[in-house]
Amino acid sequence: MKWRLTARFLFSVISIVIIVIFVNTAILIGLIIYQQASKFDSTTAATDETFVRAFQQYIDESGNIDKEGLQQLHQRNAWIQLLDPNGQVIASHFAPENALSHYAPVDLIQVYKYKEYDIDTTVYVGSKSKSDINYLIGIKGSGVSRYVAHFSGESTLQLIGKYGLLIVLADLLVATLVGWLFGRALTKPLYAMIERIQHLKNHKHMPIKMPKGVYQPVFENLNEVSSELAAHEQERKQLEIMREEWISNVSHDMKTPLASIRGYAELLNDGRLTPNEQIEYVRIIEKQSLHMQDLLDDLNLTMRLRHQQLPLSLTEVNIVQFIREIIIDTLNMPQYELAKIDFDASTDIIEHSIDIHFMRRAIVNFLHNALLHNPPDVTVHVLVEDNSIIISDDGHGISAEDLAHIFERYYRGTNTEQTHGTGLGTAIARDIIEAHGGSVTITSEEQKGTTVNIQLKETVQDAKTQ
Repeated sequence: MKWRLTARFLFSVISIVIIVIFVNTAILIGLIIYQQASKFDSTTAATDETFVRAFQQYIDESGNIDKEGLQQLHQRNAWIQLLDPNGQVIASHFAPENALSHYAPVDLIQVYKYKEYDIDTTVYVGSKSKSDINYLIGIKGSGVSRYVAHFSGESTLQLIGKYGLLIVLADLLVATLVGWLFGRALTKPLYAMIERIQHLKNHKHMPIKMPKGVYQPVFENLNEVSSELAAHEQERKQLEIMREEWISNVSHDMKTPLASIRGYAELLNDGRLTPNEQIEYVRIIEKQSLHMQDLLDDLNLTMRLRHQQLPLSLTEVNIVQFIREIIIDTLNMPQYELAKIDFDASTDIIEHSIDIHFMRRAIVNFLHNALLHNPPDVTVHVLVEDNSIIISDDGHGISAEDLAHIFERYYRGTNTEQTHGTGLGTAIARDIIEAHGGSVTITSEEQKGTTVNIQLKETVQDAKTQ
């Protein structure tokens, strides 16, 4: 994978270099051809060569130059020498002092090819048509220079054949080296990114060092995703452990009443039981079946609460009266008729929107736990305020170890001797409160008691009064 990315990147870089070379060469050749083929007006942007060829119009048959021609020479910072067929200078205007008065053929070639008079002066040769008059024009500082180059087609081809391949290889080597260095800087983070994604695929959630540059936000996001996946993975494992424990506990709890029902059913089939024994066994079977029904109902409820699929039927209720009725109903139960429950409220009317059935179940669970898991002489205090319900007792409290697991399903504390119930009550009560938008916290200290603090969702009226 790494070499494949590098090879593709190098191929792209080399291809771009070759294309750029061809395009630049084509543009350069086109510009040269265009420049050579273009014709400019002699009065505006004419080349020196064109000016020299056109200057014959200012020369008459006798070798005289008119006034306009002299002005053109002056404007171009140029000089002129007129020659007869023998190379003798017959007229001169603005020529340098060291200019020759007679030009042999070799002298003409010399001054044309090389800058004999001045390093800034380029000499051009022209002739008057239909006349024997020739002329030399030297233009100083025009920005145009003439250089002599010797070209041999055969030697050029030999040179290309000898060094062309070497040049191409050198260009490719440079392009490859630059592409590799540049590509390595770009693709190295990609390798790390691909490796990081593979680690995530394999459930490896170790954070990595983030490189600086354009890829830094990508790696930051990958690390965040990794952290979230690690948290979800840990949560999944915990839920899996909880599910296994849940199934184990449910199987155990279902097995006991099923065994009891089966045993008493076999006794009923015996036919030797007295009528009173038959009635007692039928009552026990009914009790165990009801316990199984309660267990299944609790399982269904806790699953719906866990997945936030519990439809609440909200009703505006006076919480003070609602809690007072729960306490009265509790004290009317035979097992709690001697219980000590103190009730207090900050005001007579505190209204909240609640599901009466489910909220009653949650409050009853916390209240009955305070009575059930403490000595008979325990005193329970219930306080209702604007957005809170506090249930506290002066019993023997809950150990720190048990308190950490108080809301776990099927968890039974070490101070619990009775085993009736489904083991889901406290967890369901907490989930019901949270489904209403509230929260539950439990604090406890051994030999001093336990406090359950239920915080209800703030009402619109409460928000306006603040």
